[in-house]
Amino acid sequence: MNRLKRLWNSLRDSFWFFPSLIVALSMVFAVSLIEVDATPGIEGWLALWPRVFGASAEGARGMLSTIAGSMMTVVGVTFSMILVTLTLASTQYTSRILRNFVRDRVTQVVLGLFASVFTFCLIVLRTIRGGDESGFVPSIAVTVAVFLAIGGIGVLIFFIHHIAIAIQASSIMAAVAGETIAAVDRLFPDRLGDGMADQAAGGASRTVPAGPWQCVSASRSGYIQSLETATLLRVAKERKTVIRMERGIGEFVVQDTPLVSLIGAEPPDEDVCEELRDAYGIDRHRTVEQDAGFGIRQLVDMALRALSPGVNDTTTAVMCVDYLTAILARLATRDIPSSHRHEDGELRVIAIGPTFASLVDESFDQIRESSDGNLAMMLQLLGGLHTIGSLTGSKTRRQMLLDHAQGIAEQAERSLKSARDHKRFRERHAWVRACLEGGDAA
Repeated sequence: MNRLKRLWNSLRDSFWFFPSLIVALSMVFAVSLIEVDATPGIEGWLALWPRVFGASAEGARGMLSTIAGSMMTVVGVTFSMILVTLTLASTQYTSRILRNFVRDRVTQVVLGLFASVFTFCLIVLRTIRGGDESGFVPSIAVTVAVFLAIGGIGVLIFFIHHIAIAIQASSIMAAVAGETIAAVDRLFPDRLGDGMADQAAGGASRTVPAGPWQCVSASRSGYIQSLETATLLRVAKERKTVIRMERGIGEFVVQDTPLVSLIGAEPPDEDVCEELRDAYGIDRHRTVEQDAGFGIRQLVDMALRALSPGVNDTTTAVMCVDYLTAILARLATRDIPSSHRHEDGELRVIAIGPTFASLVDESFDQIRESSDGNLAMMLQLLGGLHTIGSLTGSKTRRQMLLDHAQGIAEQAERSLKSARDHKRFRERHAWVRACLEGGDAA
């Protein structure tokens, strides 16, 4: 089942699947209209509108040839626009967002529509025959081709507008953040109770059963995209053992290195090893579906590129912190499950997964390190910590946010040059610290 899901996700996110599907549908549509045109008695009905359906064989050929040639030109222009967009996005922001453009439904549908009009015209064109006795002109199909060409003009205008909007930094960040927040809602649906201790922190202190541990190695190298935890639980229950994950989602695993380990004196049989390997989805890149940290990674990369000396775009970096704050604010209210998974009261799986602390570290550590002397970025980071802290009642999480605020304060003391900047920062830091310590959301 996991393989089928991975195959479907790969097809759905590819650049060719939806366009190919639309082209195939256009072929079926063209053949259907030709059959309708060939229905006995249809000529009398079409003769009632001679100015709409009255094209001759030669005129229909010329019209369809013109439309087909124009559509191929438009397809070439569209591909050129997409390649330019991908190049700009890669150089200006980060190459890790290119997949977001490739899997964009609007782009896929537009390419499919243009290619489908070309295919439609070719299929209809080959059925046109001249002559008085054996002549055949599929008038309905030719008329539909004209309307498709007119609609293609509107689609092209819309696509130009879509590309102009999609390439803007705010649109890219909003799309990444929206996808990541959706993953957070899907992965961590349960809300954290007020004042409840962070379960991830508590789970780390639990004892690990003594071995011996038998390893199951990875069959290929790549990033872990997905995992069926239910499969691990079922195998552990059937074998009355404990399974320990050696690599978590989003991590890179090397072929023939440990993927999971099982408690037991004897190595697991090959069927069990294959079943455990099939529970993992491993490919060449990370995805957001089960890896919220990858969405955070994309925004962090954009912020680091904006803060680099060659770009020096503080505004873009501030926007990245805004969207990172939105993601972490959603996480602040969610219960992140313990790494120890039980079934029927027995420990079955020791998982490797994200914690609230690890995701906040991933979001802010590198940005903070790249913000030396940048007062605007330091104040923005403090503001983000305050917003996140105002939404959680967990003392553990508030203390972790206080530690981050202290790290920003230490960096400000080292890197800020102006006494005025120091004063502004200390005032904001004191206010944020008081809010986090006292639980004040104001």
